[in-house]
Amino acid sequence: MSDKPFILIANDDGIHAPGIQALARAVRQIADITVVAPATEMSAVGHAITLSDPLRVCEYSLDHEFFGYAVSGTPSDCVKIAYWALLDRKPDMIISGINLGPNTGINTIYSGTVSAATEGAILGIPSFAISLGTYQKPDFTFAAKFACKLVPILLKNKLPEGVFLNVNIPPCKEEEIRGVKITRQGKAIYKENFDKRSDPHGRTYYWLTGDKMDPEPDLDIDDGAMAQNYVAITPAHYDLTCYGFMDDLKKWVFE
Repeated sequence: MSDKPFILIANDDGIHAPGIQALARAVRQIADITVVAPATEMSAVGHAITLSDPLRVCEYSLDHEFFGYAVSGTPSDCVKIAYWALLDRKPDMIISGINLGPNTGINTIYSGTVSAATEGAILGIPSFAISLGTYQKPDFTFAAKFACKLVPILLKNKLPEGVFLNVNIPPCKEEEIRGVKITRQGKAIYKENFDKRSDPHGRTYYWLTGDKMDPEPDLDIDDGAMAQNYVAITPAHYDLTCYGFMDDLKKWVFE
């Protein structure tokens, strides 16, 4: 057995996405990897899992060589089925990405990329999600390099139970990166719009669009750090309990 760490790689953009392929190429230099990713794009599906339909898994080839397993399900499905059915040993780490576009602020709730890392945390495996903050002409080179840099750091420094890292890379040249900031999740909301259209048969449909309203500029917030060319690393966990409100809630009368 190899003495390299064993890493499971997933995403939400689909196994065909350039981001996951760049990540796999880079991480393969320092670790043994298995790629298990959605067969089609599954962006913004959150932590959905498939219960009413069977999951189908097929081998996916890239440049006539085996690349990984394509799953007819969500990012969370991919991590689950990899862990419980496909892999012959427990991964030392799970990396989800590299996502096309940022996963900052409220977006983290919807993100399938983040949810794959969340699933890793649920399984007790050190995990991180990594995203590149642009949709236009992406260059995943630095993001892939940073992911490789983070692997030994994460293996050496134990994360608290249930915690994973959400990493966002600014879309600038590598020499313009100013460093790393440990950040909290922003709270800027979106002004959303449902664009009303008609299909060729005259039937109405709607297409969701939107713009983030007033992203917070502070360096201790994910959007603000990334906007100033810092890599933003946010520790996150799946425990949604609002502990600060529990004592007040206990004073409510429910009978």
